[in-house]
Amino acid sequence: MKITGVKGMNDILPAAVGRWHEMERLAREVFHLYGYREVRTPAVEHAALFARGVGEATDIVNKEMYVFEDKGEELLALRPEGTAGTVRAFIEHGCHVEGLQKWFYIGPMFRRERPQKGRYRQFHQIGCEAFGAGQPAVDVEQIALLADLFSRLGVTTDLKLNSVGDAACRPAYLASLKGYLQGHAGALCADCRDRIERNPLRVLDCKVESCQPVLQGAPRLLDALCQGCKDHLGAVTSGLDALGVAYRLDPRLVRGLDYYTRTAYEFASDALGSQSAVAGGGRYDGLVETLGGQPTPGIGFALGQERLALILEAIGRAPPEQGPAVFFLSADEAGAKEALRRASQLRKLGIACDLDPRGGKMKTQFKQAERVGARYAVVLGGNEAASGEAKLKDLATREELPVRLDDLAERLRE
Repeated sequence: MKITGVKGMNDILPAAVGRWHEMERLAREVFHLYGYREVRTPAVEHAALFARGVGEATDIVNKEMYVFEDKGEELLALRPEGTAGTVRAFIEHGCHVEGLQKWFYIGPMFRRERPQKGRYRQFHQIGCEAFGAGQPAVDVEQIALLADLFSRLGVTTDLKLNSVGDAACRPAYLASLKGYLQGHAGALCADCRDRIERNPLRVLDCKVESCQPVLQGAPRLLDALCQGCKDHLGAVTSGLDALGVAYRLDPRLVRGLDYYTRTAYEFASDALGSQSAVAGGGRYDGLVETLGGQPTPGIGFALGQERLALILEAIGRAPPEQGPAVFFLSADEAGAKEALRRASQLRKLGIACDLDPRGGKMKTQFKQAERVGARYAVVLGGNEAASGEAKLKDLATREELPVRLDDLAERLRE
């Protein structure tokens, strides 16, 4: 019986991994420039963490989380997002006493949602979280960081910005929105009708065409903000203006998780056809306290690596060279032994090299050298092993140059 991969999971093969290495390398580089340090949290957490943090009324908790009972009868979950676990670690290890904390993470998440292009049931995110600063300057800096990363990757994005209010102004707005949606429920899709009672803000994010006329007429949260939220949003927009980060205000932009307050933002790209989100985040000033910690403001974002990899492929950004510098081909048994010896020497000097331990026809070995992306090839046989000299063949230009095997490391470095 042939065993296949689990539906909705995705293999990332060697030919595609180069783009992932590139985005992760650049992400780490940019995060370092902005003072963010890496944190690694478990893929498995108590299910209650996400119910309290993400929100019991969200689709993630209601429909999409992988929840199971372990042998100790604890209810556990595969993490569906990165923020709640990062906040849990911040609280559990008493990091609030260390002042402002700026962390980033890279890793897999899990949601049992309908698989589609660029979205899988095991997916990967790169995210940042900043704890301890409620000032809008940290919002500006984090958005600028993400814009900087996309610029270095060569990805053109559209930044949408909104405020989702706070405890002072959102309750009154939600009551107004709920009343409006109830009055137009007959014109909404089934998902929107279901969300009216348990999560009305998410109705604004619906993409179903038939719902759009109703949503266009819905009350705007921007018009209902309290003065504190207005001032915060104004400081964020003026800060982005000062840094030259382009954005547009989108009154219908909401985040799908309950913990967001004030700033909400999203980066979208049309490289895959229709414009779609590739990263998003916002402020969550009450989340640390909700999960049992000291009152601590926070803000963070998550970037979808699968979606970004598709965008990099669509814009023609090739994976960086990953092949070995040189591939040794053996013409006979003596050449095979010499190839192993020379490969060992080069590897100790930090030079990547490869060979085909099967030997065989030269044509087959050359095909393998090209398959692994080698830059150069060297054919070794008994004569080359005895003389210490061979030919260095450029696999791109097919040019051959004589080389002393003892000088090979220096020639490759040149």
